[in-house]
Amino acid sequence: MTLKSALQDLRETTLAAISGLLAKLAYLGSLRKREGGYQHWGLKLVHGEESSERALKTAHTEVLSSVLRAPISELEQDLHESTASDGAPAAVYVEGLKEQFTQLLPSPDDTVAAHHLNSVLVALSSLEKNRQPATPSASLPRRRPGQ
Repeated sequence: MTLKSALQDLRETTLAAISGLLAKLAYLGSLRKREGGYQHWGLKLVHGEESSERALKTAHTEVLSSVLRAPISELEQDLHESTASDGAPAAVYVEGLKEQFTQLLPSPDDTVAAHHLNSVLVALSSLEKNRQPATPSASLPRRRPGQ
């Protein structure tokens, strides 16, 4: 018998080990089955199918809500935190999120959340594509020969 609820176990064990809201959202989205519901064998084994399904849907909804409530500047920072563990460039990571877009939504029928998340991903993608790497020589005035 376990002393933690499935949701508490998910939050304190699995999700606590994942850095970044966007990485948590991607992870939870990866557990969603195309036909609906979630697949997490460990959680189901310990807590049962119904409790694990409910916990995964709740956590997925909470993480998506946190992403949608966060200022874009925080999400830009979170993007770099989320990509640190897998080494993918941030721009590539955002494109990957856009490719798995429908899996990122706990409910495909939530068009408001879908539009909002799409806007967030487009904004992050644009910020990353337009990011200019800072070089020390670019910030210094150029010297003409003979000066």
